[in-house]
Amino acid sequence: MKKSRVILIAGVLLVAGISFFVFKSNLIKNVYKSGGSAPNHQGHAAQTGDNASAPESGDAQTTEAPTIEIPAEKQQLIGVRTYVANMQPMGKTIRSVGKIEYDERRLSTVNSKLDGWIEALHVDYTGRSVKKGEPLAEIYSPELMATQQEYLNVLKWTSQKQDEGIAKMLAKDADAILEATRNRLKLKDITDEQIKNIETTGKPIRTFTVYSPSNGYVVQKSALRGMKISAGEKLFDVADLSTLWIVADIYEYELPIIRVGQTAQISLSYLPGKIFSSKIDYVYPSLSGDTRTAKVRFTIPNISETLKPQMFTNIEIKIDMGKRLLVPDDAVIDTGVRQIIYVDKGEGYYEPREVNIGLKSDGMTEVTKGLKTGEKVASSANFLIDSEAQLKGARPLGGHKH
Repeated sequence: MKKSRVILIAGVLLVAGISFFVFKSNLIKNVYKSGGSAPNHQGHAAQTGDNASAPESGDAQTTEAPTIEIPAEKQQLIGVRTYVANMQPMGKTIRSVGKIEYDERRLSTVNSKLDGWIEALHVDYTGRSVKKGEPLAEIYSPELMATQQEYLNVLKWTSQKQDEGIAKMLAKDADAILEATRNRLKLKDITDEQIKNIETTGKPIRTFTVYSPSNGYVVQKSALRGMKISAGEKLFDVADLSTLWIVADIYEYELPIIRVGQTAQISLSYLPGKIFSSKIDYVYPSLSGDTRTAKVRFTIPNISETLKPQMFTNIEIKIDMGKRLLVPDDAVIDTGVRQIIYVDKGEGYYEPREVNIGLKSDGMTEVTKGLKTGEKVASSANFLIDSEAQLKGARPLGGHKH
């Protein structure tokens, strides 16, 4: 009797437990069914896998993007502001420091074409201004003396009477030999006037003169009085300062928008209030490995010689890049591998959206992919919204880009 009572009680408890489990399952199912998309608005995407409930017959299966709800009072508390993304003109100003350098096309080197000794210096200090054709130094060369004497001998032979033996031997080739010897003198920088003087006096010139090849300044002087020199040895460097170069450094990330022909405004602390204008005429083909910068070059006239090589300048290049889709810099969260923007979906809901960004200028960032004109984005308190989204699962914590 006692045993039958125990079995009866156990059976009642088992039936009651099964009934409670079935009732609870149906209750949860009905709550989620009536709630519709509420879980998505709370920041959770639709469940998948073994624990997901199959949609009932006739229900449309949707794949809405996850959102995070921020009530109005909380938005006001944390300082959320929004901005409407739109197409607008974008300009960028690139600033750099430049240095004035010699125009390499206006640099000249003066050297000797003969071995010899410097007997006299007409320009005896660095920095001296010179004119084109002005004498710089006098050089004695035994080799030149020998060539001049050879020329005089040929000249003498050709002038002898035709009945003399030597003249008969040279008559046929006299003019050719004389011309060849004259050309040898010219190749050694002996001028026509000096050759004529040799012919008139019948005596060789003791020294030959080297001349300045251009107007400008002697910026380097190796020549010293009495110094022995070899053929090809550099004696002077002459620079024409009527035109100068300004070379500036441009960062690697700015190079895509730099073009030959862009205009820059150039100023110097040495000349307050004075602005020079010049265009980029060359972008150098390599970067500095240390600074990750490339050099760009400007050519600037310097007729008054106000500008001096090695002066520093301030460079400002304003670039018009046309209309682009822009948002404030603060609207973009950069995780290091991806960029996130929170799009205002209305009624306090924000959607985290991955975007591609382009150029930045004056507090604005270009969005090249992931956002449309007219969409409203959160432009402040983004990191607080992002933290909330990660806590509620609306945005994964991982930083990997898929």
